[in-house]
Amino acid sequence: MQPVLEMYTPDGFGLWPVAEVEPFGFLPLSGELSPAEVGSAVMRIAGCNDSDPDDNHPPGGADALDSFLHGLLTFDTLFAAGGLRVTDTSRGVTFQPGCCDGLEDWRDWHQLIDHGSPLGFGHDPVSPVAERFSDTVRLTVNAEQSDSPVIELSVAELRNLLAGVERDLDAFLRLAADWASRYLPGHCVPLTAALARLVDLPTPAKPPQA
Repeated sequence: MQPVLEMYTPDGFGLWPVAEVEPFGFLPLSGELSPAEVGSAVMRIAGCNDSDPDDNHPPGGADALDSFLHGLLTFDTLFAAGGLRVTDTSRGVTFQPGCCDGLEDWRDWHQLIDHGSPLGFGHDPVSPVAERFSDTVRLTVNAEQSDSPVIELSVAELRNLLAGVERDLDAFLRLAADWASRYLPGHCVPLTAALARLVDLPTPAKPPQA
């Protein structure tokens, strides 16, 4: 199980270095990313929150960087396209986030464990669904298909996987804090705090030392 971002790189992005990514592919978040991959992740998250200003969200500064980061740094509710990806390597089955999924909702998986509430991550034509049946969790890759591949695992296994997701996200936050201190020093503190708020984890105390 990996926390992933659905990626998209706009043509001509030049506010900071980014990596070449497959359009609409998924980038796993962890502490193992290169600086350019972290830049791509931050670019994507900021882009998800780069909406037109309205009465509740005053416009950002005239500077292109401030304007692009404005939503991420100021919006009360943040969004990042993606979610949690689960891969059964023994059977070659992958459960992907759907169109209605967001990385900010990753803790909803605990609701599935604790309360048995089913989780739907998309709609026709692809509807990933996670359900609990007693001590078993079933992940249906596409509930729109009667013969859809599924992944089954125990509740205990899912708890362990979610603990790993939290470790990956924490490691990504620390890496992103270090990245921001180098590439966006004037925005490091609010940017790191915004990313931590997005994934509902404590803000790193300070960027790691190189």
